[in-house]
Amino acid sequence: MNPNEKPEPDEKPDTPDTGEKPEQDVKPEQAETGEPREASGTPRLSKDPEPGARPVEGGETAPEAAVPAPAAGAGAGDAPSGRRRLADALWPPRVTRAQLVVALLLFCLGFGLAIQVSSTSESSALRGARQEDLVRILDELDDRTQRLEDEKARLEKQRSELESSSDQAEEARRQTQEKERQLGILAGTVAAEGPGITLTVTDPVGAVESDMLLDAIQELRAAGAEAIQVDGVRVVADSYFTGSGDDMRIDGTPVAAPYVFKVIGKPEDLEPALNIPGGVVQTLEKEQATATVERSTKIVVDALRPAKRPDYARSSSP
Repeated sequence: MNPNEKPEPDEKPDTPDTGEKPEQDVKPEQAETGEPREASGTPRLSKDPEPGARPVEGGETAPEAAVPAPAAGAGAGDAPSGRRRLADALWPPRVTRAQLVVALLLFCLGFGLAIQVSSTSESSALRGARQEDLVRILDELDDRTQRLEDEKARLEKQRSELESSSDQAEEARRQTQEKERQLGILAGTVAAEGPGITLTVTDPVGAVESDMLLDAIQELRAAGAEAIQVDGVRVVADSYFTGSGDDMRIDGTPVAAPYVFKVIGKPEDLEPALNIPGGVVQTLEKEQATATVERSTKIVVDALRPAKRPDYARSSSP
């Protein structure tokens, strides 16, 4: 053999090339755990069992079944959100009979409170009134009640007279004439006389306004005035005041200071109505005007208004 020649490698036995890799022996323990084994082929025993391991026969421990991990691609977005869970809990609503009863009771309670608040707000205007005003309002209500009682008694008397009269037609005619005179006094078409007061308003600086005179008329009517005359002008339900100072007018008729009110009514009711605190007299005095009230047993109201014939209204009685 030539020393310069290299020895040829040993020829391997011919094996068919199938394209597959030869299988390798895999031990069961290595396939399950993936841990390397000792070279001698005996399994490696750990001294301390792993957490979660359970004993098996033969003294060895076996690991517990692994918890399956979430699938790849699954994230927090797949779980329902907090808003979605809240919506699912609230709808559809689950209402019990007890809840329905409680809701009905609460509705009735709220409705009653609303009615109470509305009724309280209507009387709130009187809560802020002064004691003097409340006393005056109470006196006026008492006076009106008394006048209504008197009117009721008078009407009942007329009815009894009609029923007991032998000549009911003549009695009805007499009562009709009396009613006509009363209505004529209220309408200003008939002169009237009776007890009452005289109110004189002086205005040296011309500060009296038409609304002040109108307030005086309203106070007198509320106190029971039946006939009123101011400077020769009969004041009735549809009278109006305009202007101020030197251009004061009542129903278009010029009037000038001093303004003299002739009022027929009960003097004991008319005078206190004008002199109450914050009333007509004090209001005029604040405007540097003066108002004097005199009682009298006989006041004559002789200013008349023409009787107006209605254009469209007709009596419905036969």
